Amino acid sequence: MVDRDTSGADNELVHTCRHCGNGVEDSFRFCPWCAVPQRSKLVEFFAPHPGMPGDAGKALRVSRYFGSDERPPQLRFSIWSGESADAAVSLSEEEAARLAHFVAPPPARRPLFDQLRDTLRL
Repeated sequence: MVDRDTSGADNELVHTCRHCGNGVEDSFRFCPWCAVPQRSKLVEFFAPHPGMPGDAGKALRVSRYFGSDERPPQLRFSIWSGESADAAVSLSEEEAARLAHFVAPPPARRPLFDQLRDTLRL
């Protein structure tokens, strides 16, 4: 039997799901009972290109906000220098998907000879 109560001393690393009220371990991103995200946002930092000396000490921070009744889902990009953000912009889910497509590696090109052979049906 699983202890869904979050009030016991053995449940120090457990919080209550804001959606269904069951106990969820703090390390879980989603409630195992109702699948609702337990964090309002996820954050990841990306290092600058090592070959660009002018970008040393900077980072790209990407925050994914899951959305709520008050705020729609969004992705927020910010440029950090040291301990502060220099600029930030939020994108909708649709624009973020378009950005993901833009930055994805291009598909591998087939050799020209193979393309010609297929075109000429040789």
